[in-house]
Amino acid sequence: MIKESQLKYWGATVWMILVVVVGCSAPDSRQKEVSQKVVSDTVEIRQMQFHPSIITIEKGTSIVFVNRDLVDHDVTEETSKAWTSGPLKPGASWTRTFVDDEDYFCSLHVIMKGQIRLQP
Repeated sequence: MIKESQLKYWGATVWMILVVVVGCSAPDSRQKEVSQKVVSDTVEIRQMQFHPSIITIEKGTSIVFVNRDLVDHDVTEETSKAWTSGPLKPGASWTRTFVDDEDYFCSLHVIMKGQIRLQP
C-alpha cells in the first residue's frame, strides 16, 4: 500500500521532471533559427564514362564523383587543369563544390568527358 508521503514525493518528482522536460524543449527567443540547405548531387564513373555526362546544378552545389568502374579514374578540369581529384581507385569518391560552368575529363582516359552547367 502506498503511503501519503510516498505519493507526495512521487508527485513532486514527476512535476519536476515535467518542468525540466518542457523547459528544455521550449524555444529560446535569443537563438536565431539557422536554415542551411545542403545541396549535393552525384556523378558516377562507370563503363569508362561519367554518368550523367552533362549535369545542370544550382550555383554552390557539391558534386560527389564516385568511381564505380574496375580501373582508376580521375576528374580534372579540362581547359587549364585548374583542379583535379587525383587518381580515384574503384569504390573511391571525391567531392567538389561548383560556382561556375566547368568542363572536365579523366586525364587517365582522355576520351572520358563531362560538363557541369549552372542553372540560369
